[in-house]
Amino acid sequence: MSDGNVPAVLGWWRSRAFARSWPTAIPWLVLAVLVLVALVGPLLVGADPVRQTNRALLPIGSPGHLLGTDDLGRDTLARLVYGARPLLAVAFLATALAAVLGTAVGLVAGFAGGRAEGLVMRLVDLALAFPSILLVILLVAAAGPGTVSLVVAVGVSLAPGLARLARALTAREAARDYVVAARLGGTRAPRIMVQEILPNIAGPMLAQVVMTLSVAAGFAAGLSYLGLGIQPPTPDWGYMVQAGQEFLFSAPRLVVLPAALTLVLVMACNFAGDDLRDALDPRGTPAPQASA
Repeated sequence: MSDGNVPAVLGWWRSRAFARSWPTAIPWLVLAVLVLVALVGPLLVGADPVRQTNRALLPIGSPGHLLGTDDLGRDTLARLVYGARPLLAVAFLATALAAVLGTAVGLVAGFAGGRAEGLVMRLVDLALAFPSILLVILLVAAAGPGTVSLVVAVGVSLAPGLARLARALTAREAARDYVVAARLGGTRAPRIMVQEILPNIAGPMLAQVVMTLSVAAGFAAGLSYLGLGIQPPTPDWGYMVQAGQEFLFSAPRLVVLPAALTLVLVMACNFAGDDLRDALDPRGTPAPQASA
């Protein structure tokens, strides 16, 4: 049987480190608020985020426009609230895709060993040697701008890093007694990987996935800024920064507010991932290394 991290994952919210250190709750609270805004915020904002009016560049605190309007007279608060939804959707979906691909590749490589592992990890090393942002831009440019192509491009570009970590963790677990016993007992390799090894690497993998979420969000916002991500008129924080930079000195809020929200999201994911790693993997996660 596995010595697994499943009970640790299920009981993480009751961990002493989390309960006794309230600052660790801040990034989780921030993430919860952002997700809540993306889910129910549009129901609470009365303004249409794409409706243009003749009341352009109204300042903060204007009647009917709490955060003013942009250069086309669109409500800034509504656009910020609606803009959270596509960014978070792309970030979560791309991270989920990267987690599935990376974990699967790393599990197979780490468990198989030998030449198969060497071949797979050489391909992973090759992908890691290529700048991720450049790979994302090339994939999106080839497939065309859009939500689906953005999710696939970001997910594929982030998968090699998770695969490398999954391979290192799997190789560590594959040498332990419970895996050796399962092999000697005639248990098939897929069952060992899914039922024995995967629960034991779930903790550190989950922590890394949460931290990867910040990279995915940054890529999504950056590509929208470049015009390769979420396409207008759909509100998006990255595109809002690009559209508002023309008014950086006359109406800096058009740039500062969406940029600040993106930064808060990225930092919250990083700090949450660190906290999750400390709670679920107190022994420390081995640094992923290329296979020999």
